[in-house]
Amino acid sequence: MRSSALDEDGGTASFAGQHETLLNVTGAAAVEDAIVRCWRSLDAERPRAYRAHRGLSVDGAGLAVLVQQLVAADAAGVVFSANPVTRRRDEAIVTASYGLGESLVGGTVTPDTYVVRTGGPGDPQIIDRRLGEKAVMTVPVDRGTAEVPVPAGLRARPAVPDAAILDAVRLGSALEQELGWPVDVECAWKDGTLYLLQCRPITTLT
Repeated sequence: MRSSALDEDGGTASFAGQHETLLNVTGAAAVEDAIVRCWRSLDAERPRAYRAHRGLSVDGAGLAVLVQQLVAADAAGVVFSANPVTRRRDEAIVTASYGLGESLVGGTVTPDTYVVRTGGPGDPQIIDRRLGEKAVMTVPVDRGTAEVPVPAGLRARPAVPDAAILDAVRLGSALEQELGWPVDVECAWKDGTLYLLQCRPITTLT
């Protein structure tokens, strides 16, 4: 269950993490309750402060609720089709960790981080790889999610193989080409299949 405000995910404001997101909601009554909670998050203090800081209208904003099928992911990732730190357009950045993306985007886990060269002829190429501790992961539980420890034997191993990282970079590059601006993509892997979950502009580069 994802919230998407009318002025969200634009070229100057992303609202990432500002509004309510509810995962693994089951049953009609629970879905209805989750939709209401998402709507109510529009008027929460944090997004109102974010709007005011960005010079956007605080009152009268609208919000849609997207109901998506949950991907019970083995691993999740975030792809920047351009490097948001160095601003290089010929480099992509990928972070990846085990489980659902909640721990990754919420900042409670130190993920694997890859720098991938995308410019020039040929396929993208990993030029830097740093494996994170990946101490915790978010997993589906009965009517929700929980953050649990990653088994010790998996923490020092890559959450996904190099080929999966390059597939995610190709997805980001294709979306950038289609949309016309650098993108920030949330994705997931389940049984070796890559799933696109969300795509927004990289606000620092548009």
